[in-house]
Amino acid sequence: MADWDLKKLHILRTLQERGTVTATAEALHMTPSAVSQQLTGLARTLGVTLLEAHGRRVRLTDAAQLVLRHAEAVFAELERADAELLGHLRGEAGRVRVGAFATAIPALVVPAVQELRRSHPGLSVAVRETEAEAAYELLAHGSVDLALSLAAHAPTPRDPRFSRVELLADPLDVALPAGHRLAAAPELRLADLADEPWIFGSSGPWSQITTTVCESAGFVPEQAHAAADWSAIWAMVAAGMGVALVPRMAMAGGVGGAGESRAGEGRVREEAAAGGVALRVLRADRPRRHVIAAVRRGAEGAPGLARVLAALRQAAAAQAPEDPTVQSS
Repeated sequence: MADWDLKKLHILRTLQERGTVTATAEALHMTPSAVSQQLTGLARTLGVTLLEAHGRRVRLTDAAQLVLRHAEAVFAELERADAELLGHLRGEAGRVRVGAFATAIPALVVPAVQELRRSHPGLSVAVRETEAEAAYELLAHGSVDLALSLAAHAPTPRDPRFSRVELLADPLDVALPAGHRLAAAPELRLADLADEPWIFGSSGPWSQITTTVCESAGFVPEQAHAAADWSAIWAMVAAGMGVALVPRMAMAGGVGGAGESRAGEGRVREEAAAGGVALRVLRADRPRRHVIAAVRRGAEGAPGLARVLAALRQAAAAQAPEDPTVQSS
C-alpha cells in the first residue's frame, strides 16, 4: 500500500489551485526547490508521474488528478474530524454514559437529556438503569462515566476515587388507602402510623430508608408486604393492604396514575385519592432521601461530562419543592 503523505498531498492540491511551482511556494512559504523535491518524493512513493512539462510551466497528469480526487475525500473527512474534536473539547459533542436508579431516570435523567438535545445536539447521553448500590462499581470499572445513586449507598466524600455532587433532597410522602381513617387527618405524622402494616422492599436502599425514617420517628415499621416496584406498592396500598413511603421523584413517572401529584410541580397535593390512594405530605417530619451524582475523580472537568452534570442540576432544581413546609435542607 502506498504511503499517502498528507503534507505532500496538500502541496499537490495547492499546485493545482495556483498553477505554478513559484506561486505554490509563495502560498506555502516554501522555496520552489523545496516544493519540487516534495512532489518528486510523492511521485516516487506512489509510483506514478504527477507532473509533466507544458511549455515553460508544468501541469498535472491524469494520475495526479486521480490522486487529488481521493485526497479531497481525505481532506474533507479530516475537516469533519477536526470539527468533531473541537466540539468534543468544548463539550458540544461526544458521548457520556450515565448509570441511574429507576426513579431517577424519568425525574432527572430524561429531562436532562431533553435539554441537552436542544442545547447541545452533538452530545450523546447513553442511559443504563442500575441499582443504586451497584452504580459505583460500574463507575469504578469504567462502564459508566456518571453514576446517580442515593446517599445511603454512596461512598464517603473522602473516597479518593470519586467526586460527588448532591443533586436533590427528595421528599418522601406517605401513601395510604383512600378510605383509611387517617387519610384526611390534619397534620399527619409518621408516628401516627406506627401500628400500621407497612409495604417496602425486603432488602436494598428502600428497605433501609424506610426503616431509618420510621425509627427516627420513634418506631420500627411492621413489614406486612415486600415489594420494590412502585406500581406494585401503589396497587397494594390502593387495595388496603398497608401504607408506604413514596419518594416525590417517583411521581414524575406517574406512579399509580397520580399525575396530579407530579414532583415537578414542587408540591404533593394532600388527600389526592388518585387510583384509590391518598398521598399525604409529612410536613412535620419532612423525611427525605438524598440523590447523589458522582464521577471518577478528575473527570468532572471534562466539558461533556460537565454539561451533563449541569443539565442534571437543572432538572433537580425543577424537582425541588416550593412549599416551605417541605423544603429540603
